[in-house]
Amino acid sequence: MLSSSFFKGMAMGGGLIVAIGAQNAFLLRQGIQRQHVLLCAAACIAGDILLISLGAGSVGRLVASTPWLLGTIRIAGALFLFEYGRRAAWSAWRGQGGALQAASGAVSEAGPALRAAIALSLLNPHAWLDTVVLLGAIGAQQPEQGRAWFSAGAMTASALWFAGLAAGARLLAPVFANPRAWRVLDGLIALTMWAIAASLFIH
Repeated sequence: MLSSSFFKGMAMGGGLIVAIGAQNAFLLRQGIQRQHVLLCAAACIAGDILLISLGAGSVGRLVASTPWLLGTIRIAGALFLFEYGRRAAWSAWRGQGGALQAASGAVSEAGPALRAAIALSLLNPHAWLDTVVLLGAIGAQQPEQGRAWFSAGAMTASALWFAGLAAGARLLAPVFANPRAWRVLDGLIALTMWAIAASLFIH
């Protein structure tokens, strides 16, 4: 029964994490550029582990049952993602190949890259809704001894995904030797960020 809870957590966590989102787009770009990708991947993993842990406790139920708190997280996250998308769109338009680099020139440095990864992990309302609220609610339905295993499974899925994405992104580097490929990637990142932000305002 405990192993069943673990693999159920892996399946649920993996299904939510693999979907294209802010963390994945950012980490993919850092990996292709080979700029502090391991540091950013570690930050994304740590952020997910923190949120899953919060969901496994009482925080998930608190957020879900407090409309103003959930609304605040939604609006703040939507504004953040809209700005990220604007920078990506500007980069795609100018053809400079830099979702954040075009705006600040600082993402190639370890400190700013780490802060961006942390912000996209912890200020992303979709991450809160998926990991804290949704996984927290599903985890609470598991047998008492299986709740920790469910959370461990979700954390394992997150670690495997982000580590694999960081490693796999390097293989795409030859493709992005073409500046046009960077413009396409930045354009897709912008559309993804805006779609997520719009869905938050709509819902």
